[in-house]
Amino acid sequence: FVKSMLNEDQLNFGNCPKGLLPFHHYKNRIATAFEEHLFEGALYASSSNKAELHFTISEAHSQKFKNEFERIKENTKSITNTTFNVSYSFQKHSTDTIAVTPEVEPFRKQDGSLLFRPSGHGALLENLNDLYADVIFIKNIDNVVVSKYVDEVANSKKMLAGVLLNVQEKAFKYQEVLENKILSKEDISEIVEFLTNKLNVVVSKDFDKFSTEKQIAYLKDNLFRPIRVCGMVKNEGEPGGGPFWIIDVTGTISLQIVESAQVDLNDKKQNEVFNHSTHFNPVDLVCGVKNYKGAKYNLKDFVDTNAAFITTKTKAGKKLKALELPGLWNGSMAQWNTIFVEVPLVTFSPVKTVNDLLKPAHQVT
Repeated sequence: FVKSMLNEDQLNFGNCPKGLLPFHHYKNRIATAFEEHLFEGALYASSSNKAELHFTISEAHSQKFKNEFERIKENTKSITNTTFNVSYSFQKHSTDTIAVTPEVEPFRKQDGSLLFRPSGHGALLENLNDLYADVIFIKNIDNVVVSKYVDEVANSKKMLAGVLLNVQEKAFKYQEVLENKILSKEDISEIVEFLTNKLNVVVSKDFDKFSTEKQIAYLKDNLFRPIRVCGMVKNEGEPGGGPFWIIDVTGTISLQIVESAQVDLNDKKQNEVFNHSTHFNPVDLVCGVKNYKGAKYNLKDFVDTNAAFITTKTKAGKKLKALELPGLWNGSMAQWNTIFVEVPLVTFSPVKTVNDLLKPAHQVT
């Protein structure tokens, strides 16, 4: 069975990207994860009947994705009454990082050249930074459901988008006020209240001691930032990150999505805090990346560059240390304004092993 799935002369799934694996067996067709994303995307396109989808994929598989889209697009358009504008990008080689030996010497390949490796999903911030949409939905390729559950998933996502648009509208109003009005003490207090209660910004304890000029500069710095609304599911023991309040090296307190690799689990207190988290990160984000003028933020300005990962890997049987950039929804978004919202468990149905396809969210009947 395993050979039949993986061998090149048979199904050859071993050389197939996860997005193009057959996931769901309907009466008249077999749907890949890629196709299921199109059907979900159609549910966000009601105003113009046009869905915009962007996939970050391996360059080696780009033609396979294009071929699959050509194969399914007319049928998908007919069923959903939606036109799909699908685009792709690849992880940029400029984000690759150099590997080193356990002794922290440059790791060299057999021909003597240096080994550069892909630097993890944090590298995809470059791809995200190249998008110019007003609202961007982010999720993993394998987190899809069969059609009978997709309305519930989409309703949850629309709710997250509604939270974003509601708070962003107010943020835009205050951005314009900060740039164009002479502010009274009442105006400043109103903006502080918005930052605190709606964007979860922990304002400096010294704020009241600042001059008016410094207060306004401080408010601008905190308000002119991208916003992310992150869906969180109840923690049922899945491995991965979750929502936490953190204190950084400057003493600033903020909401962050923290992975286990970022926590010293040998520290009893930290281990207890991490393992008693109530919620889990399913990677369900809705992002606003523009200011009130419609100008896009440079997302690279909001990265915590100190939040990189060092992992242990092997190459040709030899151990090496690899540097990964701050995770896309971790350190790469560390300085975004962040809102966490609880979402239903059905929104988290990833396929990490073939057995996950046996779960209810992936069963047609």
